[in-house]
Amino acid sequence: MDDGYIAKFALYRSPMKNLPWDTYQLFIDVARNGGLTGAVQSTGLSAATLGRRMVELEQKLGRILFHRAQTGYTLTVDGRALLDHLKAFEAAERGIDLWRQEASQPALVRVTAGTWIAWLIAQNLPKLCRSTDRFRLDLHITEERAALAHRETDIGIRAFEPQESNLARVPLGEVAYAAYRHRLADELQAQPWIAVTQEAAISAYLKWPHQHRAEQILITVNRPRSLKDMAVSGMGLAVLPCFVGDSHPQLQRVDEEITELRHRQWLVTNNDDRHRSEIRDCAGRLVTLMRDCSDAFAGRR
Repeated sequence: MDDGYIAKFALYRSPMKNLPWDTYQLFIDVARNGGLTGAVQSTGLSAATLGRRMVELEQKLGRILFHRAQTGYTLTVDGRALLDHLKAFEAAERGIDLWRQEASQPALVRVTAGTWIAWLIAQNLPKLCRSTDRFRLDLHITEERAALAHRETDIGIRAFEPQESNLARVPLGEVAYAAYRHRLADELQAQPWIAVTQEAAISAYLKWPHQHRAEQILITVNRPRSLKDMAVSGMGLAVLPCFVGDSHPQLQRVDEEITELRHRQWLVTNNDDRHRSEIRDCAGRLVTLMRDCSDAFAGRR
């Protein structure tokens, strides 16, 4: 809690001990509605009751909070100051309500993964989620680096070893890549290339066609997930992880593995959170799934 918040609290804490919170909530309603008439609709109380409660509040605080006129109520300097102070308490009240709601629901485990790891997870969800679990799963799909330092996610799958000191990491083996085309494509006929747009080419395998086959790219798409579908349709060649391309019966490799794209991958969690039961259970199941697929990841057919 910062010093400014403590100062705001200290200014009104003595009177607040003698007044229920709903009195301050009524003040907020009157202030935001510009008078008693609007607050009658939002609170369900009569104008007379609201007027009396506002007078009582002013007497307790020893401050004049409103300029009263036939056209309505406007805040005095003290009234504006009180409203500013109460906004912090109002936000805290909302936060507590949300916290209570979350406590009554299963914990949420957020997993961040790239396109194809997310594809693998989706195919194997029964291995990760069970009916008896006390957690819910949120799968966030992105080619961007999983951000765990500020707890934007709980578990991340990364294509490189994390350097952040507050992150725990588990090695998951290597991932191989190759170019793929439809199995019935004419091997003697040159085929165009399919790639994501340059703006979407974040990962090394997505950049490879632009770096090595730029003049032969015929079709671009903004999502990596479509590369496989287009290759299966026979529209051209696409670079894919071997565990994706090798698993599809209508695709075959073009030449050998693109060895320069091979990399290790890691499961990453925040050191402070990894012992929470829901994160520990989900991460453990993910590690088991990924290691069971190690041959496919490494391109061993």
